[in-house]
Amino acid sequence: MRKGATLQYGNSGSTGVIGHYPYGTPAFRLNQNNIRVDGTLRLALKNVAYNLGTISGSGLVSQPRFLWATWDLSGTHPFTGVIDNGTQVNAGRPEFATALPNARKVLNQGTWTVDTPLGQTVTQGMDFYQREYGSDINVQSRPGSKVILTGQYSWSDRGGDTNPSISDPALNWTPARKNVNKRGTNIKGANVQWGDGTTNKIFMPGTAETVYINLLAARSRSLLTFDYNGPVTLGAPIGGGRFHDTLSAPGAGDVVIKGTRGNDVTFAAVQYYNGSTTVGKGAVLRLGSGRSGGDGGLYTKGDLTKVVNNGSLVVRNASRPVTLSRVSGSGSLTQSGAATTTLTGTGVTYTGATNVTKGTLALRSGATLAHSRTVRLTTTGARLDVGGSGMRVTGALSGKGTVRGAVTNAGVVVAGLTVTGGYTQTAKGELVLRKKPLKVTGAVRLAGGLDFAALADVGGPGETVTVIDHRGKGANTGRFTGLREGATVKLADSTYRIGYRGGDGNDVVLTRVKGSPSPSVKAADAGAGPGARDPRTQSASASADSGLGWWPYALALGGLSGLLVPMTRRRGNNRRRGGRHAATG
Repeated sequence: MRKGATLQYGNSGSTGVIGHYPYGTPAFRLNQNNIRVDGTLRLALKNVAYNLGTISGSGLVSQPRFLWATWDLSGTHPFTGVIDNGTQVNAGRPEFATALPNARKVLNQGTWTVDTPLGQTVTQGMDFYQREYGSDINVQSRPGSKVILTGQYSWSDRGGDTNPSISDPALNWTPARKNVNKRGTNIKGANVQWGDGTTNKIFMPGTAETVYINLLAARSRSLLTFDYNGPVTLGAPIGGGRFHDTLSAPGAGDVVIKGTRGNDVTFAAVQYYNGSTTVGKGAVLRLGSGRSGGDGGLYTKGDLTKVVNNGSLVVRNASRPVTLSRVSGSGSLTQSGAATTTLTGTGVTYTGATNVTKGTLALRSGATLAHSRTVRLTTTGARLDVGGSGMRVTGALSGKGTVRGAVTNAGVVVAGLTVTGGYTQTAKGELVLRKKPLKVTGAVRLAGGLDFAALADVGGPGETVTVIDHRGKGANTGRFTGLREGATVKLADSTYRIGYRGGDGNDVVLTRVKGSPSPSVKAADAGAGPGARDPRTQSASASADSGLGWWPYALALGGLSGLLVPMTRRRGNNRRRGGRHAATG
């Protein structure tokens, strides 16, 4: 039919389709006809399932609302126009796959169901629109199959049937009168992917008031994968309810943030699915938008709830606390919101970096950061609350913030932090001194190494250098390896004497010996002078006992970038610049 013309099938009855059915196909009748629609094809059929054959053209195919007929849209269609679905379209079934590679838009005012035959991947790239309450997209798939949706399911407030569109994308996030802009998707035992790595236009834009997302089990649990090349925000919870009641039951499925470059997904709502959340290498999952009203989180009561993080997990809630109990993988965790994040239980085993840039990261019920290779409190307002059990450092701990609780250092701690509990350094531990001291409120027990060569990199030492600002009342116990009370050490061309009763009586300080030349700030000069050794030099036995090699220095002083330097080259640099402290007397 030509542009401007209208052809109607049926008159609100069960007959009227033009078709040719030469095949005895099971379960549905396959129409062999080809129909070119450049005008309007109106499907006024009621209480019947039908097949139209192959559709081409650039016009409008319209199925009126409330006729309760089902259009089996089978095969590949070169149609470039708009489909107005008023009741039910089967865009795929176990008997056939559906492809609409060039369809412009779908105005979905009923139910659009996508299914697949065994072992097939079906991609539908068109944008969906809705303007009446009660529409949804149902997705099912057979074993070995996948459905990829690369468009967006949006409300439409203009353009009519022939060109549905939205005047302002923000309307997808704002409830309209009588909920006419509420739309949803039901994923029923299916493997579904939103995006194909070439867009950052999320499939379901909106909040719990404007969209619903159900992850259900049917034959098997469902899987939902996010695959975008830029930031997207999911503003609604993924649950397991029926139709508009998303939160009547937890979702039955798993979620994957695919490791596509630029894939940066924010959950700006607390999720309600009982399943795993996997973050691929290079991808980012953010819990919370960082703004009021955009707090996120994961369901914590499910037996299948866990996070497998091989990318970056960032928690940035403004007011709602977040609890995570099982977090594994090789990726990093960053606390960057005002609300507290609490890690609980022994299932916290991720090996990537831990960063606290804002707010508090708390450890409870046996949770530790023993597997995390570095812990950094990057701002003065950052807090790490290690609870009554304290924290044992086996990697590296650094930054400007505060550790609430006791710290046992069996790895590398960089001064500049504040520890409100006790500080115990074992024979395997190392304290790296920079411009600011380590501040400790509780008891101080010392052993292991002291590395102060970094002072040359941050402007050089003064006449007196405070190593540990001990703000408690008790005396220090123990000594750094090889550094008894009053021992002298060399830094550049200056000589310093260490004391464990300095300051207000129990600080650890380095005091320049009278008559010693003024300190040099050049790192290359470290260790100059007759009989002097580099301030990082320590006995071979102590270095071997640490079991840490060169990498804790790179991690503690320079963050993850230190890992990029080859081991052989880094070790060579350490030999050129020296080891740890050297006692000279």
